[in-house]
Amino acid sequence: MKAPKPERHPPPRRWLEHTVGSEEAGQTVEEILIASLGISGRMIQKLTRSKGILRNRKASFLGAKVRAGDVVAARIASEEDAGLKPVPMELDIVHEDADVVMINKPPFVLVHPTTPEHRNTLAHGIAFHFQQQGLRTKVRPVHRIDRDTSGLVLFAKTAFAHQRLDRQLRERTLEREYLALVHGVLPDDAGSIDLPIGRDKQQHSQLRVVRAGGEPATTRYRVVERLGRATLVQLALETGRTHQVRVHMAHLGHPVLGDRQYGRQGLSLIKRQALHASRLAFLHPSSGEPVTCEAPLPEDMAQLRERLRQEPSA
Repeated sequence: MKAPKPERHPPPRRWLEHTVGSEEAGQTVEEILIASLGISGRMIQKLTRSKGILRNRKASFLGAKVRAGDVVAARIASEEDAGLKPVPMELDIVHEDADVVMINKPPFVLVHPTTPEHRNTLAHGIAFHFQQQGLRTKVRPVHRIDRDTSGLVLFAKTAFAHQRLDRQLRERTLEREYLALVHGVLPDDAGSIDLPIGRDKQQHSQLRVVRAGGEPATTRYRVVERLGRATLVQLALETGRTHQVRVHMAHLGHPVLGDRQYGRQGLSLIKRQALHASRLAFLHPSSGEPVTCEAPLPEDMAQLRERLRQEPSA
């Protein structure tokens, strides 16, 4: 069944312009691009190769000196192949505008393909969504969540928007929160787990463990509800390591229920790890205004929460 046609939004701006002020006279075009337009060095390299930098509507060298009143422009969006075959898919769109689209991903769906055989990922559905809008652009996820984790995933519609959001992700100003049902009862109402995470070299290189020499990782948690043999917790990531929440909670002795890789408690209670990306906040890549999106607890986790509530106390 084909997904309904999405609501159309204004197309992304193709050029970003800046008029040079008197205090900026004498700077180079490159300095204006970085300081005044917020273009990254990596994107400047790409724009140079594609002739996407103009001064007063003419191609310009990066080292050219500017004068007051000059208009420096950078092409921040261009028509390009999606890179994926569009696949009709029902999408739970939480927020969308000309620059970004936020999806509430169901469990058991990959964010993007990891092998050529993966042809029904969320990225394929986004490619179809863009096609329906008449938008020719690459599919650019800003971040990722695991296949069996549900919740919010943010996509950028342009290279410029992706660059801006990726910077927020690296500088830890893009806020991500999760809800998880974990095994056992956490004694403290809140806490912080500040332990390095690295590859599990002894058991399986695709898995992660807390170990010396790993990458710094910090997870803050807050108890939402104690449920007898389990706890509903809210978790905020200060870093974005692979499997961070699952590894940290398992190390704490409270693995996520249904997690077949890090704990295996509660496998009969839910068909996947009880982890949900519930909140995401960022500064809009064009306006700079704060944007906050939330996704409620999905049905399977809500049902498990109610089931645990109704169990007799020990």
